[in-house]
Amino acid sequence: MMVKEFTSPLVAELRANKGVIQRGDITVKLAEFYGFCWGVERAIAMAYEARAHFPDKTIHITNEIIHNPQVNERLHEMEISFLQGGIGNKDYSVVNEGDVVILPAFGATIQEMQYLDSKGVQVVDTTCPWVSKVWNTVDTHRKYGLTSVIHGKYSHEETVATASFCDNYIIIKDKEEAEYVVNYIVNGGNKDEFLKKFSKAISKGFDPDVHLQKVGLANQTTMYKRETKEIGRMFEVAMLKKFGPATLSEHYAEFDTICDATQERQDAVTELVEKKDIDFVLVVGGFDSSNTAHLKEIPDKFNVVSYHIDRAERILPDNSIQHRLVDGTVVTTPNFLKKGPLTIGVTSGASTPDKSLEDALERIFLLHKIL
Repeated sequence: MMVKEFTSPLVAELRANKGVIQRGDITVKLAEFYGFCWGVERAIAMAYEARAHFPDKTIHITNEIIHNPQVNERLHEMEISFLQGGIGNKDYSVVNEGDVVILPAFGATIQEMQYLDSKGVQVVDTTCPWVSKVWNTVDTHRKYGLTSVIHGKYSHEETVATASFCDNYIIIKDKEEAEYVVNYIVNGGNKDEFLKKFSKAISKGFDPDVHLQKVGLANQTTMYKRETKEIGRMFEVAMLKKFGPATLSEHYAEFDTICDATQERQDAVTELVEKKDIDFVLVVGGFDSSNTAHLKEIPDKFNVVSYHIDRAERILPDNSIQHRLVDGTVVTTPNFLKKGPLTIGVTSGASTPDKSLEDALERIFLLHKIL
């Protein structure tokens, strides 16, 4: 299904050789699962078909189709207009009756969808089915009077959309924030401090003394699965302590909403670094791509050197590399390639075309030859 311009002969060669190829002194080991997932391919294909099917219409898209600069630049070239404004503050004044509006793979808020429906536009909904599955889960929470605990980033487009389907919610970024919340559930605490800490990550009128009595777990599909599971366990134990085993099911609910593609890519990188037979891992994907950022976290946990780049041009002719750290800082590391034999593990985020991976590797091959 992948759009042809994003394919790669080099990556095809890697697949044909069980994920390993040799170029001079460099051995490349490709993670078993990497790159475009089905949901991303589907979203891009639908956007391309929208332009082909509506050649003379004005086409808008509410956000980046996916978090990949090359793909979004291509849509710009196809004269697909990206609506201006931040999340929750989009400028819809340019959208007219009869226009076409694409919803990205992350989805859109229920308020946006209702507004577009009232405008009489043609909507092309590329929302990933896994995201829709999360929406169904939080809708179940709502029906049973549960507060949705969403493991995610409160400013991420997908999480903003998911929260719009909830009556009551709290968004938790990591285990540290989860520990704070479960401690409040069990032991109580300073309500004002709580509300200040989560001011951007809770529903309107949220009261921790009321809305943390019955909770259900959901997640941003690109989060680290192991952390989501651990957070779920923390809330389950907290509810068990507070309410006892007899009524646990009335106070805590959990459904599996982890995206298969996200989990496969995380497991594949874990397998790659556990063997300790690579010099570094090259992670290719957008700097604002959540799933790619989590791939970068895995080699760090195993103390394996890794470089997260968003495009091949980050690999510079002077043998330096501009790369993103786990905390989001972009730094430049000099002399990142060493002379002699080198083994590189490679992976790419679910929103990264194979062509981006090829372009990065070809730069490394060329650079290593002239060291």
